[in-house]
Amino acid sequence: MTSSVAVVVNPTKVDLDDVREVLQEEAEAAGVEDLRLLETTEDDPGFGQTREAIEAGAQLVCAFGGDGTVRAVAQALVGADAALGLLPGGTGNLLARNIGLPLDDLRKAFQVALTGQERAIDAGWLVVDPTPAQQEQAPPSPADNVHCFVVMAGLGFDAQMMDDAPEALKDKAGWAAYVASAGQHLGDDGFGLTLGLDGETSTYEAARTVVVGNCGELQAGMVLLPDAQIDDGLLDVAVLTPKSLGGWLAVAARVLTRSGDGPSVQRQRGRDVTLQVVPAQPCEVDGDVLGEASSVRLVIQPGCLVVRVPAA
Repeated sequence: MTSSVAVVVNPTKVDLDDVREVLQEEAEAAGVEDLRLLETTEDDPGFGQTREAIEAGAQLVCAFGGDGTVRAVAQALVGADAALGLLPGGTGNLLARNIGLPLDDLRKAFQVALTGQERAIDAGWLVVDPTPAQQEQAPPSPADNVHCFVVMAGLGFDAQMMDDAPEALKDKAGWAAYVASAGQHLGDDGFGLTLGLDGETSTYEAARTVVVGNCGELQAGMVLLPDAQIDDGLLDVAVLTPKSLGGWLAVAARVLTRSGDGPSVQRQRGRDVTLQVVPAQPCEVDGDVLGEASSVRLVIQPGCLVVRVPAA
């Protein structure tokens, strides 16, 4: 039985009084002896709060917020002796979506976190402009330029779309806010890309975006990486190279129909990915935009994070 539970909550996403009442009711019903709510701040989206919960002996740490809150809590939990619970409260809720959790019912989601089965999943790490030493470490040691992701990381168009989606529109329109943002960048120039995958190198003269995923489902049931599994020890890589609006429409058609590769979509799989781009491009991890980089390295860390999922 889980006796000590912490909930790391983004207070801008919820009514804390209502949330507290629901969580306390379910915690008491499940026999939880210690329940604490830890609020994120503008300066700390969940890293410090999760470490505080671990140090206090929490057996379960729930992330209640958007994908950024989940990412922060997950990064702090990697390798810790505590499980991750997911209480979807954001726009994408992509990790919860990919493991089949309730997306719009806090009570049911918390019940899964309290009583569901545990599943060990992989985590990905993105290193921005890695040093020579960081090119060899697997997984990379903690540093300011090292960032965890549990869903997807992206570079180029993907990060631009994330960066330009207004928060106010996301709150009102949900994932459709990203569609509006994407329209601003469909005509942007491509970039030169050298892709390294487990020691094999390929080049692209005019890539538009690279997405590296630990799992494959996006919003509205769209699947960009149909072979991705959250516990297979592999990263799935998609390079998109459309040259026109027609090319983007072809990409959209392949994603919507879950089709294989085509002229504007190339997918590969591996454990260690390097991306070198000219000119520098913005990059993101689970929706958090990190700024521009000329080189990034992405590495998988298998089975390092325990998540509560619905019982089989």
